[in-house]
Amino acid sequence: MKLISWNVNGLRAAVKKGFKEFFNQIDADIFCIQETKMQLEQIDIEIQNMLKGYYCYWNSAIKKGYSGTAVFTKKEPINVTYGIGKEEHDQEGRVITLEYKEFYLVNCYTPNSKRELERLEYRMVWEDEIRKYLLKLNKIKPVVLCGDLNVAHKEIDLKNPQSNKHNAGFTNEEREKIELLLNAGFTDSFRYLYPTKENCYTWWSYMFNARKNNAGWRIDYFIVSKSIEQKIKEAIIYSDIMGSDHCPIGLYI
Repeated sequence: MKLISWNVNGLRAAVKKGFKEFFNQIDADIFCIQETKMQLEQIDIEIQNMLKGYYCYWNSAIKKGYSGTAVFTKKEPINVTYGIGKEEHDQEGRVITLEYKEFYLVNCYTPNSKRELERLEYRMVWEDEIRKYLLKLNKIKPVVLCGDLNVAHKEIDLKNPQSNKHNAGFTNEEREKIELLLNAGFTDSFRYLYPTKENCYTWWSYMFNARKNNAGWRIDYFIVSKSIEQKIKEAIIYSDIMGSDHCPIGLYI
């Protein structure tokens, strides 16, 4: 099974910058996107035509032009839910869960702690709630979590760890939360296969020629239940695919 995840930083913009070509070429079984930045009524004919042959599930933020997730899948799920069942966390369209016979797929766009860490306190509450949610699912059947988790786990996961130690996405608090999740019975698929591979990033700032210089961060993940880690065949970072400040990532499982 081939799964793809991509923070597209606005689907309508990405479609005009190579998304459609990658989507058609990669021919994924399940394709998850974050930061759709659109409402259902904004899905145009071009997007509809691109998605023919897929079951499509959208979770838009109440605030227009902000956040949002979507999942496009060839195989119809048994059940689909939106959010994590907590109203205070479910206003921004950040989570879609598809239930299949053998596993749950959770597409997630984690809140950014923002400059000056103005949203770090909220982020900590979110992290605890999403972990509880994933653990609850994991008691029933294995989980595949994917998306922009807005954190670089280890120093190897970003180009300049020393100068970013107190910045959003690399604070001790955020790193401790992903460590807690992994220690609770989950596996980072990329590091499972490539524990020491360097210079592997999924997001680059639009400033300072960051992408050209590969001064990036690995903040997009496929994380799976430890019980199915041996089923991971390949984890790929498609760093040459443009169209967003993030690149797509893939899991073959």
